[in-house]
Amino acid sequence: MRSLYLAAALVAASPALAQVVPLSAPQPVQFAQTIPTARDVAFPGTMRLDVDVSDLAQGIWTVRQTIPVVQAGRMTLLFPQWLPGKHAPRGELEKLAGLTFTAGGRTLKWERDAGEVYAFHVDVPAGASEIEARFQFMTPTEGNQGRILVTPDMLNLQFEMVSLYPAGYFTRRIPVSATVNYPAGFQAATALRPTAANGARVTYNTVSYETLQDSPIFAGRYFRRDDLGQNVFLNTVADSPKELVVSADVLQKHRNLVTQSLRLFGTRQFDHYDFLHAITDKMGGIGLEHHRSSENQNDPGYFTDWKASLPDHNLLPHEFTHSWNGKHRRPADLFAPDFRTPMRDSLLWVYEGQTQFWGHVLEARSGLSTKAEVLDKMANIAAGLDLTTGRAWRPLVDTTNDPIVSARRPKAWTSWQRNEDYYNEGMLIWLEADAIIRKGTANRRGLDDFARAFFGTREGDWGVRTYTLNDIVAGLNGVYRHDWRGFLQQRVYEPSAAGAPLGGFTASGYRLDYAEAPNAALAASMKSGRNHNYSWSLGMTLDRDGKITAVIWGGPAFKAGLTTGQSIVAVGEKAYSEEALKAAITAAKGGTAPVSITVKRGDSVRVVPLSWNGGLRYPRLTKIGNGRGALDILLEPK
Repeated sequence: MRSLYLAAALVAASPALAQVVPLSAPQPVQFAQTIPTARDVAFPGTMRLDVDVSDLAQGIWTVRQTIPVVQAGRMTLLFPQWLPGKHAPRGELEKLAGLTFTAGGRTLKWERDAGEVYAFHVDVPAGASEIEARFQFMTPTEGNQGRILVTPDMLNLQFEMVSLYPAGYFTRRIPVSATVNYPAGFQAATALRPTAANGARVTYNTVSYETLQDSPIFAGRYFRRDDLGQNVFLNTVADSPKELVVSADVLQKHRNLVTQSLRLFGTRQFDHYDFLHAITDKMGGIGLEHHRSSENQNDPGYFTDWKASLPDHNLLPHEFTHSWNGKHRRPADLFAPDFRTPMRDSLLWVYEGQTQFWGHVLEARSGLSTKAEVLDKMANIAAGLDLTTGRAWRPLVDTTNDPIVSARRPKAWTSWQRNEDYYNEGMLIWLEADAIIRKGTANRRGLDDFARAFFGTREGDWGVRTYTLNDIVAGLNGVYRHDWRGFLQQRVYEPSAAGAPLGGFTASGYRLDYAEAPNAALAASMKSGRNHNYSWSLGMTLDRDGKITAVIWGGPAFKAGLTTGQSIVAVGEKAYSEEALKAAITAAKGGTAPVSITVKRGDSVRVVPLSWNGGLRYPRLTKIGNGRGALDILLEPK
């Protein structure tokens, strides 16, 4: 009966079906460009910025900013969007609140640009010589809102969070004078220099808006400042006074970092430099470069338990290197005249990759870590990249888009999707370049010569000098003639189904091997990160409770259908523990029986056999050949 009704309905509907109704097809509205393009002309006047960061209870920063105006009518003010060092549009506009504009006590009308929401259009009345903006910046009170900037004992102020700037000008041409009101009892460090102080209220020297954004502040209740020589200072804030106790030996290692860096690059691309350094597990983590300073967070124990803090010993060398590579010498497509213009990240394998290279070299040369510890770190990096099967479809250069594409959000299958691999794979490529130069010149030259000629230029110049791929190739050929363009084309711009580029090790007297025990650097990293790394055996990593945090594409765990988010609750017939899993992996070595685990996700529990009989497996570098190889020479103090 139902089929008869259906047939009748179709017949009844057929005349209507035969009539084709044209679909609506609108044309888009044509919007006029209302935001002035940045021009390299002087802004008429000096902005005054007053920021109160004294609220430790709620972390609400209060801003009053005075901006000169030259004529009545519409004025466009911008909140910084594209941020140097983050290589992406990361301006935290959502945290701006309570915005008002006034002129001569009169409230002004403002409107956000519907197409570019970081822009605010203000109606300036006739006769006004300046307008005043007032607003609050709501710092995160929980980690799910963003990085924690304020704790009861320290804070991290970044000026792009608490200021606007006029559209139509290069930011280096906009003068600004900043005043900050700190919490009582706090001391502050920044690349800015104070010109006046009244209690907790400090006024800093007038600088360009570009320099202001490049000059963040660390301030804290527990503070120490150490002179590292060459007008470089280590400014440390901590959660407690005991974390500020540093031995003479450890402090000397940090002085060595400055000495070795200047011997490498030959010049200072700053007039003075301040490491802003927080030892904390309460304020959010950061490692961010600036021309004359850097923001650095290390875990408690950095000074007081030096051996255990091994995973943190690379941060300061990396960020200091950026003063030369990234800040002074910068990829031409990455340089932008303001914080509205999009950045293009195509040369981050130089900006970050060679910085990663020199960071590890300087870590060894300064003694912040031993040569053996740095070799361990390099082994871990190389072995991790060797599991990155995504190299088969995604060339290294495409990973330079990751800051914009993924903004460091978690990924389900990082080894296949890839990540910001331009850091570590870039390091391996530069290691191979160094080996080629040393072999071709009988160790008379190396990448040191490139760094000195390319990054170390005019003493004290902390302006920006841009470069292109052609400049990189020419610089390398200036040190040693080779097919550098072809070398880089193959390793950077083409995908490869082969493993990680390990030629730098083999040409430098080392080989990537594996052993049943983790090397010192990996052991320290797992301990501080409270995780267990079975990437090179079962093909997965776990947190301390047995939750899967990563699965290697194509590995045993992947083939068994495991994913991140599942938890191991049993190994064989035993409750999960690190010891039980390691014992099961060892027991299965050389046999045919799988490693049996029970996993849980939500209410679902299942037994999973893992086909792996290779035992525990962790990376290390093995010396091959006799005498000092190129890598040995590279890591020696100069």
